[in-house]
Amino acid sequence: MPRGYDARMPPAAHPDPALVARLRAAGCVFAEEEASLLATAVEGTPDAAADLERLVVRRVAGEPLEQVLGWAEFAGLRILLEPGVFVPRRRTELLAAEATRLAQAVADDGRVPVVVDLCCGAGAIGAAVAAAVGRIELVAADVDPAAVVAARRNLEPLGARVVAGDLFDALPDDMRGRVDVLAVNAPYVPSAEIAMMPPEARDHEARVALDGGADGLDVHRRVAASAADWLAPGGHLLIETSRGHSPVTAELVIAGGLDARIVRDDELAATVVIGRR
Repeated sequence: MPRGYDARMPPAAHPDPALVARLRAAGCVFAEEEASLLATAVEGTPDAAADLERLVVRRVAGEPLEQVLGWAEFAGLRILLEPGVFVPRRRTELLAAEATRLAQAVADDGRVPVVVDLCCGAGAIGAAVAAAVGRIELVAADVDPAAVVAARRNLEPLGARVVAGDLFDALPDDMRGRVDVLAVNAPYVPSAEIAMMPPEARDHEARVALDGGADGLDVHRRVAASAADWLAPGGHLLIETSRGHSPVTAELVIAGGLDARIVRDDELAATVVIGRR
């Protein structure tokens, strides 16, 4: 399914066959569902036909459906996006679920969980944790300007602080030593493999959100080296990674002074390394 399509939302009964044909000719495998979502997006606008045509032109040109619609479904939430922003993947729902579980444990202990969504993109992980746990102290950070704009739209209404900058340099100093849950969806695609990614990602998402350096682990090294300084005693670092990278990511986390374990979800094709101070 297209990444932004929510299977729980039934498509329109009779999407326009001509629109479906255009989308299918452009390579959209789920053309009927996409046609319904695009048509729904312009319902009630003053010039729906022209608005729909503008969206279709963008989609046929290869722009990700989620960026065309302006939102993606993630963990049952509608996450608002901006053009060029990294689109949250389904596999990252494992990271969000593990972060939620750990934040909830803090809340169950009678404290307000302090959560950081680092390399936050549009803020999907922070939004999912906040929706599930309720009252949390949330800070989200990203170096990509489009991501910061989107994250502010999604997270500031929840009372979160959204900051711009490079990894820990972006965080307010008052977070140091206080973070219960540090969730990180840093880029981990090796530089040489970016060219092999689907065009929707390669051509329409910020490279800084995809490129993990020569072996894919450049950002993981930097995060793992400094995370302990920001974690509260007993706090957790969670890093999404690939199955192949996970043993090395775990070694980096251990070298940073934390315990580490690897969590996998085969259904989501997702892997997360969890470190504990």
